[in-house]
Amino acid sequence: MKRFHVHVAVDDLAASIRFYSTVFGAPPTLVKDDYAKWMVEDPRLNFAISARGMKAGVDHLGIQVDSDEALAGLRRQVGDAEIAANDQSGAACCYANSNKYWTTDPQGVAWETFHTLHEIPVFGADSKTAEDPNAEGMRAERAACCAPRPKVIPIAADQPAKACC
Repeated sequence: MKRFHVHVAVDDLAASIRFYSTVFGAPPTLVKDDYAKWMVEDPRLNFAISARGMKAGVDHLGIQVDSDEALAGLRRQVGDAEIAANDQSGAACCYANSNKYWTTDPQGVAWETFHTLHEIPVFGADSKTAEDPNAEGMRAERAACCAPRPKVIPIAADQPAKACC
């Protein structure tokens, strides 16, 4: 089963938690000092907010799946459409360890497709790089989670898409 994912950067976490708890009719399922997440069932939604100094607004959109097989199927679709993607196996981001890939739509909106493996205690911790003293660059890149810098994909107006929504 798939779940739509939205991550919004906020300026005031407490005010946003109050607002979204009212909107969703329930408190967050996960709250940290800089992050909150609601796993809403109707509609199936993984909605996350974070106050980590990013520009306020939608940070990225995505699709959460329940298995690596479902993730591989969606990844094949992206590959078949010849859309560039950044694969991350065992990524540590947003208090979770996940297998995922990122792509960017033609307007520069980041899209994350992921399978969560388990929760972790730190927002962007990476157990693989934390033990490697030579991995500072990778650790810094992962600490900047979530969405990578957008890479706009040019699509010519006269070029039909190979896959469509």
